[in-house]
Amino acid sequence: MQLPTYQDVTAAAQRLEGFAHATPVLTSRTLNAETGAEVFIKCEHLQRTGSFKFRGAFNALSQFDAQQRKAGVVAFSSGNHAQGIALAARLLGMPATIVMPTDAPAAKVAATREYGASVVLYDRFTEDREQIGRTLAIEQGMTLIPPYDHPHILAGQGTAAKELLEFTGPLDALFVGLGGGGMLSGTALSTRALAPDCQLFGVEPEAGNDGQRSLRAGSIVHIDTPATIADGAQTQHLGNYTFPIIRDQVNDIFTVSDAQLVQAMRFFMQRMKMVVEPTGCLGLAALRQLGERFKGQRVGVIVTGGNVDIQRYAALLSEAP
Repeated sequence: MQLPTYQDVTAAAQRLEGFAHATPVLTSRTLNAETGAEVFIKCEHLQRTGSFKFRGAFNALSQFDAQQRKAGVVAFSSGNHAQGIALAARLLGMPATIVMPTDAPAAKVAATREYGASVVLYDRFTEDREQIGRTLAIEQGMTLIPPYDHPHILAGQGTAAKELLEFTGPLDALFVGLGGGGMLSGTALSTRALAPDCQLFGVEPEAGNDGQRSLRAGSIVHIDTPATIADGAQTQHLGNYTFPIIRDQVNDIFTVSDAQLVQAMRFFMQRMKMVVEPTGCLGLAALRQLGERFKGQRVGVIVTGGNVDIQRYAALLSEAP
C-alpha cells in the first residue's frame, strides 16, 4: 500500500479546477477578541454539495477508466460523501448507487437523489454499510469508493487546506474536524508541505473519540457507532490510508461535547451569518474550548459542511445555551 503525497494533492487541484469552488476564507473580529488569536475560517460549507466531500469524490471518479465509468460507482455515506459522489458522477456521466443510513438527515438523502443517484437505506446500528457496499459492487460490477479510506479521496480533500494556506501564508495552528480521517490526513499532506511548523489538530465528538484513542495507542481502535449530533463523525474507526498519515503528521486530537457543537453553531449563525451543520463546527468548538492557549497566534479552522435539516437546525439552536 503506497500512501499519497502532497504531489497527489497538487494533481487533484488541477483535476478540480473549474469544477470545485475555491471557497472563501473569512475572519471575525468577535472571534479574534474571544480567543486572542487571528483566526481564519475556511468555508467548505460553501463548497458544491455543501461540504468538502465533493473535492475527494470528483478527484476519485475523474480517474476512472472507460469501463469503470460505464458500470458506475457505489459508495456508503451518512450524507456529505453521498452528495459529493452523486454530483461528481452526474458531471462525469456515470451511474451512482449510495448506501445511506435510515437516520441520515432528510435533506442529505433528498439532495443525493436529486443529484441523480440511487439510494439504498440501511440501519447504521444493526447493519454493516461497508459489507452492503462491497456486495452491491460485486453484484452490479460497480467500483466502490469509500468516504475516506482511499488515496484519491484524501488527496482531493487536501486541496482545501492547500487553498487556505496559499491564501493566508503559514499558520501557527490549524483545526480540522475528524470522522474517518480523509480531511485530516489530506490536510496533513498540504500542511506539512506548505507550513511545516504549523500545529495540526483533529477534532472529534466526545462520544466518538476513536481517532484520539488510536493516536494514543499507535494502532487503529474500533468503537461502536457513537451517539452524537455530529452525524458526519459517527465513524467507528480510522482507515488504513488515513491512520498512518494522522499518526505521523498530526500533533494531537481533541474532543468536544454536543453542547459545545451547538454553541459553535449558534456563534456561526449569530456572529458570522452562516448555517453550519454540527459536524462542520468541530474545529471551531475546539478552538473556543482551548481559549488562551492560542493567544497571539494565527489559527486556521476548516468548516467542513453545512448540510442540516431546517427543523433539526432550528431545534438545536433553540436549546438553552
